[in-house]
Amino acid sequence: MRTISALCYALCLLAVADATAAGNALDTHAERTAFAETGRFAEVEPLCRQFEQAHPDQVRCFSFGTSPEGRTMWALAANSQGVLTAQAASAAKLLVTLFQGGIHAGEIDGKDAGFLVLRELLQKPGKDNPLNKQVMLFVPVFNVDGHERFGAWNRPNQRGPKEMGWRTTAQNYNLNRDYAKADSPEMRHMLALINAWDPLFYVDLHVTDGAKFQHDISVQIEPVYSGPAELRAISRQYQDAVLADLNRKGSLALPYYPSFIEYDNPASGFADSVSPPRFSTGYYQLRNRFGVLVETHSWKTYPVRVKATAETIRATLAQVAAHGDAWLAQAYAADRQSAKLAGTPVALTYQTGKTPTLVDFRGYRYTRTPSEVSGTLMTRYDESKPEVWKLPLYKDITVGIQIAAPLAGYLVPPAFADFIEMKLQVHGIQAQRISGNRRNVPVERFKTGSAAFAATSFESHQGLSITGAWQGQRVDVAAGSLYAPIAQPKAKLLMALLEPQAPDSYLAWGFFNNRFERKEYMEDYVAEEVARDMLKDPAIKAEFDAKLAADKAFAGSPQQRLEFFARKHSSWDDHYQAYPVLRTAVDFSGN
Repeated sequence: MRTISALCYALCLLAVADATAAGNALDTHAERTAFAETGRFAEVEPLCRQFEQAHPDQVRCFSFGTSPEGRTMWALAANSQGVLTAQAASAAKLLVTLFQGGIHAGEIDGKDAGFLVLRELLQKPGKDNPLNKQVMLFVPVFNVDGHERFGAWNRPNQRGPKEMGWRTTAQNYNLNRDYAKADSPEMRHMLALINAWDPLFYVDLHVTDGAKFQHDISVQIEPVYSGPAELRAISRQYQDAVLADLNRKGSLALPYYPSFIEYDNPASGFADSVSPPRFSTGYYQLRNRFGVLVETHSWKTYPVRVKATAETIRATLAQVAAHGDAWLAQAYAADRQSAKLAGTPVALTYQTGKTPTLVDFRGYRYTRTPSEVSGTLMTRYDESKPEVWKLPLYKDITVGIQIAAPLAGYLVPPAFADFIEMKLQVHGIQAQRISGNRRNVPVERFKTGSAAFAATSFESHQGLSITGAWQGQRVDVAAGSLYAPIAQPKAKLLMALLEPQAPDSYLAWGFFNNRFERKEYMEDYVAEEVARDMLKDPAIKAEFDAKLAADKAFAGSPQQRLEFFARKHSSWDDHYQAYPVLRTAVDFSGN
């Protein structure tokens, strides 16, 4: 009996040891170091595969792209029912929630928090597991090359981990400025993942920069100020529930991004806004889905930040499990509504009002005194003396630029069709080539009033801003032109990319700068002769004299005066400053 008992005891010990080893295999380097450190990227693939091996019926580990430096971009799909592919999720009409870590690789809380929560849920039996109701799609590290630019001082205003990655990619792109323009290979891979899985929620996990204060996390969501009223209501419902859950669990959570309006001056307060689509939240709402921005506070320690991020992941999964079916139905309704936007007003920009609301903000006692180093006023915080500040929060958001959607869609001439077609495909936007020539087609062409290039480069682009308006005319449309119909679910995203006055349009990013560079000139001595001949026309002379009298800058500029006549001459380049994309009321679908 003793021998049998001893054998049983030994077998039990072996079973426990095996289970412990299996459990340990799913622990992160961060957990093994009590969150003093985060693991290198070499940890991600083995950990991803170990999750799949430990739970083969509930987890799939897969690649969704390769970085410029040759690193594999990994994702995990997890679901209690074994729905682990985009096709299966679509067929089952199952909710998908995507959590993205490490878009800024120094802000790596999401990677370690996501693995922690996923392991916890996979070990949680029963009907209350949120993985019963949805696929958790988890990207541990988006910026994989930046992650391996590892160093102790990559985030000098952040407490932990001991070392971390770099903000930008190997090509020096800031991925959180790249959603609309999609310059980077990493972003194109991410958008392909989104197009395939169509997540209802896209949760972008970050860490703030900025001042010292007591709050540990902020959770923002769009559409809360933008988009259809039904989706705005869902966003508020989600945000209220998640913030309440976080606060119950010890956080001091905020619904807005805690960045002072005036740098380094707490008294200036905060301004809420609707981000343009270069950012995740501004982009994702244009797809009629929910974009969530999670920002832990950089001056909190790494264990505190990972805990807050993990709680946000748990709360999000719980909310989607409880309400996601109804929310998804509203998102699909918004898709149908977007496909009927033709001729209706659509907001391209939003603006923040001038009337603030006073809010209680938990900060620390501070002083603002001149610095002997910089020579300017600097704020110094005393973290031993917490205070509650009354600060202005500007959150009265209204529509800025608004324009009616085209009646049928956009036309892109063959010279630019390849580029635009490729860009639209990246975003999952429908477009097609026109097979034959079309004569005398009614269109709208953008009449440029003024055009100004940005003084400096940003994200490798020289931006362009223009004024003007769409004007009707008739043109011949060549075979090979690209037609993008407005009647599609991503109509608002299409407008954000092709309307020239939209803040992240392809024109605004400088993709059409060549059309706004003057290439042909009339030499001054020729222009003088042309001008003298033109002045024989009484109407032209009257117009010239009136402009001389009314415009001092014009009168004092020899070049402007000569250009006045050059623009009226038949040699003037009518393509100069002409935005090549047209709007049309003619439906070319199925041509």
